[in-house]
Amino acid sequence: MTLPENAYRPLKPGEEYKPVVPVDKPLREVTLYSLLWGLFYAAIFSAAAAYLGLKIGQVFEAAIPIAILAVGTSVFTRRKNALSENVIIQSIGAASGVVVAGAIFTIPAIYILDLDAGFFQIFLASLFGGFLGILFLIPFRKYFVQEMHGQFPFPEATATTEVLIAGEAGGEQAKILLKAMLFGGIYNFFMATFHWWSEVFETRAIPFMRGLADDARLVFRLNVDAAILGLGYIVGLKYAAIIAAGSFVSWFVFIPLVHYFGQHLAITVGSTATALIADMSAEEIFSTYVRHIGIGGIACAGIIGILKSSGIIAGAMKLAWNEIIGGKALGHETKNRMQKDLSMGRVGAMILFTILAIFIFFQFGVVHNLWHAVVGLLIVVVIAFLFTTVAARAIAIVGTNPVSGMTLMTLIISSVILVKVGLTGSTGMVSALIIGGVVCTALSMAGGFITDLKIGYWLGTTPVTQQKYKFLGTLVAAASVGLVIMMLNETFGFGPGSQLTAPQANAMAAVIKPLMSNQPAPWMLYVVGVMFALILEMIGVPPLAFALGMYLPLELNTPILIGGLIAHFVAKSSRKEETIKQRKERGTLIASGFIAGGAIMGVLSAFLKYVKFDQLGFIQPLITEHWAETLGGERVAIVLFILLAIYMYWDSKRVKES
Repeated sequence: MTLPENAYRPLKPGEEYKPVVPVDKPLREVTLYSLLWGLFYAAIFSAAAAYLGLKIGQVFEAAIPIAILAVGTSVFTRRKNALSENVIIQSIGAASGVVVAGAIFTIPAIYILDLDAGFFQIFLASLFGGFLGILFLIPFRKYFVQEMHGQFPFPEATATTEVLIAGEAGGEQAKILLKAMLFGGIYNFFMATFHWWSEVFETRAIPFMRGLADDARLVFRLNVDAAILGLGYIVGLKYAAIIAAGSFVSWFVFIPLVHYFGQHLAITVGSTATALIADMSAEEIFSTYVRHIGIGGIACAGIIGILKSSGIIAGAMKLAWNEIIGGKALGHETKNRMQKDLSMGRVGAMILFTILAIFIFFQFGVVHNLWHAVVGLLIVVVIAFLFTTVAARAIAIVGTNPVSGMTLMTLIISSVILVKVGLTGSTGMVSALIIGGVVCTALSMAGGFITDLKIGYWLGTTPVTQQKYKFLGTLVAAASVGLVIMMLNETFGFGPGSQLTAPQANAMAAVIKPLMSNQPAPWMLYVVGVMFALILEMIGVPPLAFALGMYLPLELNTPILIGGLIAHFVAKSSRKEETIKQRKERGTLIASGFIAGGAIMGVLSAFLKYVKFDQLGFIQPLITEHWAETLGGERVAIVLFILLAIYMYWDSKRVKES
């Protein structure tokens, strides 16, 4: 069983794409087996993705690990003809990563600002946002998936499809993934639970480099987490290098410049400053000044994305309208099951119902004011609809959803509008962040769901089936992420000084606090970021990736670069195309295992701390938290990280020359 030759290329005039599973001979799709496994993965990976995202600011896409596990399970249980079932498992389970992204980029900012959010606020914001993302995307499915066949690379969908196809031939891939999960999971467990080495290495641990950090504010930082290394491998060298370049500009150009010119000033500079520049560390200069430049760049990159997608919006809506007036309602009445979506009438009714539910939620659960609830609802609906195509297009082209940047712009717009209608202070901040959470989840879901639908199109899964059961996966993921966020907040807390830095949420809090407190915002720093984004767009460098690097902490971007370099060297390890392909695929499995194992063990570590596991008499002697914070702990960390990277490269190359 293989993909057709024309799966990845544009079709010739009159040519038709025939999926792996014939249109007239469908395999079983939704069964008790596929439904229960899909919901199980939605819950488990929601917890894992929430922990990882709050720690490093990057949410791994769960589609590939879930697909591999689904394949491995079907092979282990000797289940025959399970391809379509595995697609449904992956589609339901993959709701985890996209719902998590919507929640963790915004909701933790409420806690960072010392405000309060209950479980139902987190749950309903995630649930309604996820439903909007699904419903707004359905009219665009045919455009992105079918009409533009071969025009977009769909990197994540391609990788997941290849895994599912290969699974029909055997479970060797699942064995590789599970071994990597075990390896990366144990590594992260001992680091996060017992603190046998530091999580971050920095050049202050090297005597001759300490002077540069103290005198010039030049410091290099590296997080040694296995999951982040795996994430970098999947991102690849191109985008890892662009992200790292943005980070290097922030930490090796702007931070030293701010210190050089401001070290002799006897007054604080800027509305966000609470100390003299001379007294600030490199990390404090970054959070006070430089990060805002990255925020401005992200906001501008989002606007650029909307402008680029204006043609897509018009084309997709025209296609949907033509089918409605033609009586087919997006293929609902056709005999070809591969053309069947939820009927447009049902989609419209569900959109109206979701909008009404959001209004009731805002009115009675957030703002408690009719006019403010109406304004908040309008912000959500308009921005979510406009940015849906941006998110889908980004996933289709580069496999990365710029949802955090678009959410930042949503927060800025929301804050300005809400202040104009009289909603300010603590209530205004909570309201804007809940609005941002709904929009963020909608956009994240739209980007992730287009991947699921493309996988189904290639393999021959009925679209309407994927659409129906995606709602159920979203429900489970929203409930899981609400519980996990509250548990992690009680256990670790969020923001600077805690184990979970929640970088995106910190950026959201930094933006919204001055806007909602009638304080002057650092507009000039935002403008500098806007100029950066415009210049990068002019010279052909993706501004969003660069701007993300500018505002994410350095230690989170450096291991991503190292993972990208490993992927590059694996791709260059042979001159034979078939060998390169097999080695890259093996490396992707190992990286996915590191991501899944490291993140899941991170959640387990948080749970153990939550239940006071570290206070048990026989456990306490094994925990060396103070040692991990010493120079020795950092030096052990860098040695182990180097060994981990060498293992990833070596194991990826174990495929023999063809």
